[in-house]
Amino acid sequence: MSLRLSCLFALFSISALAQQVTLPLPRLLTIMPMGGQAGQSVEVTITGENIEDVTELTFSTPKITAKPVAGAVNKFTVSIAADVEVGVYDARVMSRLGVSSVRAFSVNKLPEVVRMKANNTLETALPLAVGSICNATMTKRAVDFYSFQGVKGQAVAIDCAAVGIDSRLTPVLILADGKGADLKVNRTGGMIDFTPPADGSYIIKVSDLTYQGGERHFYRLALQKSPAEPQPQTQTVSAMSWPPAGLAANAAAKEVEPNNKDAQKISLPCDLSGAFFPAADVDTYEFTAKKGETLWVEVASERLGLNTDPFVLVQQVKDGKFTDVAELYDIAPPMKVTSNGYSYDGPPYDAGSPDVLGKFEVKEDGTYRLQVRDLFGGTRSDPHNVYRLLVRQAAPDFSLAAWAVHMTLRNGDRASLSKPMTLRQGDARAFEVVVQRRDGFDGEIEIAMEGLPQGVSAAGLKIGKGKTYGHLILTADEKAPRGFSLAKITGKAVIGGKEVVRPVRLASMEWPVKDAKGEIPAPRLMADIPVSVTDSEQAPLSITLAENKVFEAKAGETLKIPLKLAWRNEFNGTSIKVKAYGEGFSAIKEFDIPLKAATHELALNLAELKIAPGDYTFALQSLGICKYRYNPAAVPLAEAEQKKAEQLLAAAAAEAKKLAATDAEAAKKAAEKQKAAEAAMTAATSRMKSVSTSANPTDTVDILISQPIRVSVKPAAVTTAAK
Repeated sequence: MSLRLSCLFALFSISALAQQVTLPLPRLLTIMPMGGQAGQSVEVTITGENIEDVTELTFSTPKITAKPVAGAVNKFTVSIAADVEVGVYDARVMSRLGVSSVRAFSVNKLPEVVRMKANNTLETALPLAVGSICNATMTKRAVDFYSFQGVKGQAVAIDCAAVGIDSRLTPVLILADGKGADLKVNRTGGMIDFTPPADGSYIIKVSDLTYQGGERHFYRLALQKSPAEPQPQTQTVSAMSWPPAGLAANAAAKEVEPNNKDAQKISLPCDLSGAFFPAADVDTYEFTAKKGETLWVEVASERLGLNTDPFVLVQQVKDGKFTDVAELYDIAPPMKVTSNGYSYDGPPYDAGSPDVLGKFEVKEDGTYRLQVRDLFGGTRSDPHNVYRLLVRQAAPDFSLAAWAVHMTLRNGDRASLSKPMTLRQGDARAFEVVVQRRDGFDGEIEIAMEGLPQGVSAAGLKIGKGKTYGHLILTADEKAPRGFSLAKITGKAVIGGKEVVRPVRLASMEWPVKDAKGEIPAPRLMADIPVSVTDSEQAPLSITLAENKVFEAKAGETLKIPLKLAWRNEFNGTSIKVKAYGEGFSAIKEFDIPLKAATHELALNLAELKIAPGDYTFALQSLGICKYRYNPAAVPLAEAEQKKAEQLLAAAAAEAKKLAATDAEAAKKAAEKQKAAEAAMTAATSRMKSVSTSANPTDTVDILISQPIRVSVKPAAVTTAAK
């Protein structure tokens, strides 16, 4: 569960305006344009926060590369190889603080354009060619207009990608005639299929549902010949449980309409594809089953990126009558999800799904049937709302996802932040690892991570038998060199006597949401797992072991573990309150460590904790408010820049004054030089003010994690009396 610190209510009753939540992390916010055509190059401009000294722009495939544009700031030429598959890839930058959060970058095979000037009226509509994509940002409180030449009888498909490419835009798509009169409307982010009744000009209108706009409200408008596939999109966190391991890319069978009343005969096991089409579609499948069988039913549709809510009704067919046997609904989230859009009573991540994964037991031999429907599909008639249906005997397995722990403050904090795996020297970060258990598997799972930068280590805290989540602790040595790598997280379990290893997908927030009262957090899965460590800053506090070893004790004993603490920043209060993560040790009673204490002895009563013999790993966790200074090293540099600008301005002013009464042409050039020097002085002064303000100490509340602690508990000695 998310870090629960309600007991610190009094400590954090300070106004949220007086403190920031978590230490600053580098975040890539926008790339414009936000995609390109395979085999082409495109110049992009990036924006972000906490991304000074950007050195690289990289992607989740080596087939997309970028080079800085000479003489420009935050501009790159992106080259896309011809064989890059159509899809969405993750982009990130390397900056002073390390690797940034990711931003979606789309690749398609169609020619692309960028909307360069306003097109908010019918008269200024931007012409588009059929078979092209336009990249644009939404104009606030306005409608963007596009035009195209339609040919009678030649169908087109219009698709506005936004939500699935990390945009904050909720698009409304309208097709109109050449005079602007509306013909078709789509407010659900889907595709408009249209067959022109006559040759002529047609209009496409794009707007936000609430008429928001700006650089974070970007979109890709595709105009294609129909039929066409929707543009690719990122995966929601719910997709972490799909597909099952070993599942073929394509279903072995397809639904055959009509199958609403006249059931389609199938044999088990079953793997077929279908569609919730037309509106109010109910697909019915019939099969025979034997008494005593337990059949598992899985439907994937929402996890395919669709706005659907599948439902399955199982019926027994006997003497021409249908008897309901089971109703199968949603896949429950592994952790109790926040009920209000931010991390207050649960994490702002939902690994559950409206899709179906459930079982029914066959009570007698006979004929049965499944009815599959979309609970949202009563009025929608979209052939793109497809599903995959699996009916099988139990195949126990599991799927895993991880995300950075969010804090649970009780003082009105509503932050849901993207937290890249970017570590400071001496830093430690906790990640929640959740499991979706499949077909009855309830065994324990070992979490591991490999491929880390030099000086960075990871410890996976075991997910216990029948439990739905555990933790992963990522730690950077206090002398770790600056570095970056693509890592891999895995979960290992024993199923049916065989060792099974499954990947862990990493999830992150699309945007840093500072106040979820005004904006709903939008998490998604990432394409890979970038990890970095920076040497430009150190963690405010490191809690490490006095001896880096496995601590041993017998069951029922008291184990004492000496800790070291390195305090690098000033902290508010007199102590920090400490608890623990880890199977068996999360029951440790909260205790205090005084501020500035160089050492502390952790005493564990193994009898009170009821720790059984075995090997364990756990970590301590706390929360504190430190005085944090952002990039103080930039202050003397800005100061030197300001002094230099001041000297250049003085020299330019003196020269202008000297030449004012002489040669007119020379005086004019000197005056222009002085004007440029004044502009440089203004910029240098502004930068000096900005970096000085950022470097001022700011109360910053953050999660504090210890180095992982390994304990081996041996069986208690058998006494003579017991013998």
